Amino acid sequence: MAKNQVVMPQMGESITSGTITKWHKAPGDTVAIDEILLEISTDKVESEIPSPFEGRLEEILFGEGETVAVGVAIAVLEDSPGETPSPGPAPTPEPQGPSVPPSPGKKQKNRFYTPLVRTLAKERGIELSELEGIQGSGAGGRVNRADFLAYAEKRKETPPPSPEKQEILPPPGPKASSGRVEIVPMDNMRKMIAKNMAASKAQAPHVNSFDEIDMTNLVKFRESAKEDFKREEGFSLTYTHFILYVLAQALRKFPEVNASLDGDNIILKKDINLGCAVAVPGSGLLVPVIKNADSLNLTGIARNLNDLVLKARSKKLTLEDISGGTYSFTNNGSFGILAATPVILLPQVGIFCVGTIKKRPIIMEDNSLAIRHIMVATHTYDHRLIDGELGSRFLRHVVEALEAMDPSTLF
Repeated sequence: MAKNQVVMPQMGESITSGTITKWHKAPGDTVAIDEILLEISTDKVESEIPSPFEGRLEEILFGEGETVAVGVAIAVLEDSPGETPSPGPAPTPEPQGPSVPPSPGKKQKNRFYTPLVRTLAKERGIELSELEGIQGSGAGGRVNRADFLAYAEKRKETPPPSPEKQEILPPPGPKASSGRVEIVPMDNMRKMIAKNMAASKAQAPHVNSFDEIDMTNLVKFRESAKEDFKREEGFSLTYTHFILYVLAQALRKFPEVNASLDGDNIILKKDINLGCAVAVPGSGLLVPVIKNADSLNLTGIARNLNDLVLKARSKKLTLEDISGGTYSFTNNGSFGILAATPVILLPQVGIFCVGTIKKRPIIMEDNSLAIRHIMVATHTYDHRLIDGELGSRFLRHVVEALEAMDPSTLF
């Protein structure tokens, strides 16, 4: 009989591992295609994973609570065309104990918390030791997102006991101080960012092309339209909306910039899915994706981006929201920065960055002097696929489109 390996799935381009929180099947159980096999948690989302095969679950390679890298086998399923004898009891890789919830109010030492719950607790300044008295509704009494949020809300009304009345437990992970130096371990998101950025710089030779964009006409238009827009849409009109619109149209004309590399093969993608970096306090940088951005008008792009930003800041992004990006944009101007050279998000081959808009004296074509609103733009691209000529032509096209656009026709 054939044996099929179930591997840790890729749960978004920036996610390199997942933590198994619950197995829905035990060794010896039969499994149908698309039947829920297990639950996985990352620092961003918790997800039920369907089985990619049908057959009998022969072996579980990693137990609940274990963190596994993407692509590593986590279970083995055996094809079962006929009736299979009932196997004897098979032990799981590590003892799990009875899957029953704890008694109300009873504390559990060394309790497992998913990366998502850990992230939520860190954001709110809640020690994990506080959660030990919670009766979780997850598998084996596990505290899930809903349990945590309910506790956090109740905690506002009834503060936890003072520290001297609580059992003192060691903090999660090593933390040491020596003289004027403090050692603080990275959280999961920072570890992933570090790994992905280092891999990008190691694999992709980065080239940066710069240009200035005269945003004067757009500044004037936005000033005249922003109040009506906010009244109608409920959120602010920003320069990012105009830039994303132009980028989506430009990627139609320059399909290689919207591509990716797979070894020696160039993958030309028909869909234009724009990632837009969003700074989330306490969680670093997330890059949700506007799908099929080239099919949207400016209002459509603005609505999509606003929805994604709200979901990012409330920790409600799904795997679909952060997956499938073909090109990315980041606005460092929101931090008052003039220019930056961002890192490409592999497997993409380019990223566009803008700085803050500043008033500057400019000599015009007729040699007159005028005060204009100028913004520096950076196109960073993978030199394995995009050479300086193509990368610079793409940038120049975006510059000219922003300077020449009639914004009133884009809504």
